[in-house]
Amino acid sequence: MSELSYLLMVFLVMTVATFITRLIPFVAFRNKSDHPLLMYLGSYMPPAIMTVLVIYSLKSVDLSSAPYGVNELLALSLTTLLHLWRGNALLSIFSGTLLYMAAVQLGWFV
Repeated sequence: MSELSYLLMVFLVMTVATFITRLIPFVAFRNKSDHPLLMYLGSYMPPAIMTVLVIYSLKSVDLSSAPYGVNELLALSLTTLLHLWRGNALLSIFSGTLLYMAAVQLGWFV
């Protein structure tokens, strides 16, 4: 088997596996869209996932030396305020990320 055909087979297997894992929930729950467990998960999982992502992204903030997490605090504050004001997740996440990256790259609060 040549290297190219091996790579194509690997891509094919990965594609089929990805497709099947995406298809299984739709097939398994096709008649249970109003099930109480699914309704509960649908309402509580997105905020829970966002909370875990925020905690994970702030876990390595160094509060023992200057600037004491100012970049992260400002970006988090902007993200929170924009989301409370506009209610648009994309706007708030992109704005907070842009502020953080600008502050880090330009050295605003060092």
